[in-house]
Amino acid sequence: MEAELAKHVDPLPGRVGHVAGIESLTLDGHRYYFGFDYGSDMVVSPPIDDPDAMAAFASEHLRQTTGRHDRAYWADLVASAVESSALVSEEAQREWTTEGLRVDLPAPGGHLLYLLGAATEWDDWFAESPPAQQAYRRLGFEEEDSDFVDHCLEAVRDHGVAARPDEWTVIRFHLTAAVQHLPGNWRLLFDPLAEGVASYE
Repeated sequence: MEAELAKHVDPLPGRVGHVAGIESLTLDGHRYYFGFDYGSDMVVSPPIDDPDAMAAFASEHLRQTTGRHDRAYWADLVASAVESSALVSEEAQREWTTEGLRVDLPAPGGHLLYLLGAATEWDDWFAESPPAQQAYRRLGFEEEDSDFVDHCLEAVRDHGVAARPDEWTVIRFHLTAAVQHLPGNWRLLFDPLAEGVASYE
């Protein structure tokens, strides 16, 4: 039964065997669970809406520092992920609605952006867009500067798109590209964000 449940969910490419815990989030009132490697700041499973399937997936594909464990062990961690999180201190920080994601730009430094980075292994794709790469350089950011997302979001939220065109070019491209490169079914959370960015003015 354990193996059958695990087979219903494909692991993320290259993210099998990580030492990880279980986290959760809520979208439109529906809870999803996922594995998280705290040492690497990396999401290591798809979001899974069934607690039994999450426990089975973890027993098959994830580890703890003490090694492999059975589904019953992981089921306790899945249950704990409803009540608490090692990533955020308040439940509201891991709750979103589809409509809210479409309407509002993400908060600089917020959990949503953190999960987007953790799911995409903190990559960027400016080589795919010369205009975004040029705007990034005009703003004076160094290569692999981790602060550019928060800086650009703050500028656009405070002053508007028209007043900060370079910041908007950078953040619009980055968020859209990140969503396009998401592994597994993580787009179920982030597609509404990309739709909102595309229509934001």
